[in-house]
Amino acid sequence: MSVLRVVHTTSFDYAAPVTASYNEARMRPATDRRQTVRSSRLDVRPNTWADEYRDYWGTAVTAFEVLRSHERLEIVSESVVEIDANEPGEPEITWERLGGDVVLDAYAPFLVETPTTAVPDDVAALALDAAAGLAPEAAAEAICLAVRDLLEYVPGVTTVHTPAAEAWEARTGVCQDMAHLAIGALRSVGIPARYVSGYLHPKPDAGVGETVVGESHAWLEWWVGEWVGYDPTNRRPVGRDHVVVGRGREYDDVPPLKGVYAGAGGSDLDVTVEVTRLA
Repeated sequence: MSVLRVVHTTSFDYAAPVTASYNEARMRPATDRRQTVRSSRLDVRPNTWADEYRDYWGTAVTAFEVLRSHERLEIVSESVVEIDANEPGEPEITWERLGGDVVLDAYAPFLVETPTTAVPDDVAALALDAAAGLAPEAAAEAICLAVRDLLEYVPGVTTVHTPAAEAWEARTGVCQDMAHLAIGALRSVGIPARYVSGYLHPKPDAGVGETVVGESHAWLEWWVGEWVGYDPTNRRPVGRDHVVVGRGREYDDVPPLKGVYAGAGGSDLDVTVEVTRLA
C-alpha cells in the first residue's frame, strides 16, 4: 500500500484580456478496487461557478466558467490517494469466449477501432505473431512488448491527438502514442482494451514526505475476464506508483482539461505535477 499526494497545476496567461471562458477538467482521481481517494479538491482562479458530474465513461468532471474579464486562469487539483495495487488473479478465459457474442456486446466500445487507435496492417500482423500459441492474458503482454520494442520514446514529435498510425510510421512518440498503438494492436486480435489517464510517481525510492516533479501519464487496461492494468511505455504492470484519473476508448475521452475562451490573441500554457509520498 502507498499513499500519494498529487498537485496538478495548469495555468493560462492570455495575451489580451479574456471576457469569458468555458471549461471541463478531468483532474480528480478515481476510487476503484485498487485505489481510494482520501481527499480531493479542485480550485479555479478567478473564483467561478462550477458543477461536478461523472461522464459516460465514469470519469469525474468539473465543469466551470469564468464570465468576467481576466488575463490569467489557474486550475489546481490536489488529491491524496491510497493505492493498494494487489496483484490480479489468474483469469481463466479462452479465445473462444473472447470471440463470443456476450463479450462482443458487453465490451464493444473497447473493441472497435477509432481514428486515433486504428493501427496499420503491419501492426495487426505483429500482434498476431506475438500472440501465437499464447493464452489471452500472456498474449496481451506479449503484444504490448512487441509494439513497444519497435518505438523510441521521443517527446515533442507528436501531440495527444496524433493518430497511432502516424506515430507508428515515425516509430517515435510518448506515452499517449504507445498506449494508443498497444490498444489498437490488442483490439485487432479481439482483446478489449481501454485508455487510462492519470499520474505516475517517477521516483520509486523517494522517501516519505519527499516532493518530486511527477508526470501526467497514460497507460492501458486489457480485459481477459477482468481488467488488467499495464504501462507499455515502461514495459511493466501498473503498480503503486500509478494514480488513475479516467478511462475511455482513447485520449479524447479523458483529456485533463478542455475548453474555449472569448478574447483576442493567444495564450501561454504552463503545467506542473508534484507528487509526494505520504506512506
